[in-house]
Amino acid sequence: MVAGEAVQTAVIAIRARLTVQDLADKLFPYPTMVEGLKLAAQTFTKDMKQLSCCTG
Repeated sequence: MVAGEAVQTAVIAIRARLTVQDLADKLFPYPTMVEGLKLAAQTFTKDMKQLSCCTG
């Protein structure tokens, strides 16, 4: 994976004026680097330990 995947998704989200909740609610195929963006958005409203088996 390359960072371009995450950057592209972030640019689209910004241009579409998505909220943090909009981004958190999107479905991303797993495993992808952009999953990190979704997890980051979800941390605004959820405990990180409940979000992914891969977070500490």
